Order: sequence, then C-alpha cells, then structure tokens
Amino acid sequence: MNNTLTYKGYSARVEFDPRDQIFVGRILGIVDSISFHGETVTQLIKDFHHAVDHYLADCKATNRLPNKPASGKIMLRMPPEIHAAAALAADAAGMSLNQWATEALAQASQS
Repeated sequence: MNNTLTYKGYSARVEFDPRDQIFVGRILGIVDSISFHGETVTQLIKDFHHAVDHYLADCKATNRLPNKPASGKIMLRMPPEIHAAAALAADAAGMSLNQWATEALAQASQS
C-alpha cells in the first residue's frame, strides 16, 4: 500500500491515527515542519494541497526561499572498493558513474 502523496514537487507521508480516527500527513525532505490531516481521503488531499500552497504563499510574503525536497546533487562517502566496483559496473554498462548511480538509486527507491 502506498502511503505517500505528491503535490508541486513536495511529497508527504500519510498515516492513519486510530485513536482520533483521522489521516495525518507530514511533508518529507524539508527542514520546515508542515503537517496536515483529514477525516476522509478527499479531505486529506485537499488539506495537503492547502498546506503546500499556504507554505509557498507564506514564503513569498516573508521574502524567503521555500525549502525544496532535494537539489538533485548528492555527495557520498563509501569504501574505495565499493567505489571501484561501481565504477567498473558503470563502465561495463557503457555509462558514467553518475548515470549508473542515478539508475541504481532510482531502482532501489521504487521499492
């Protein structure tokens, strides 16, 4: 079961709170804390969209840049033998290490 929502590049994790009988969501991957909730899926999605739109409007009104979930750049530290094995695998696949790592991470993050 997929428990994530996406809107305007922001993703949120959703859980059901059995005590309060509501769905509760929290936007992932940013420093600012943004949460939302709804008693129905429709209400939850509406509140999620409102939370993102309100966050973006507030950032604009206060003249600050909104947090973005990811920049597209990543720095990894790994043992030299893994780096060498990955570089060899990329070369064997006819890709740069960056292309190969992007593909490997995309596959791994789909599960």
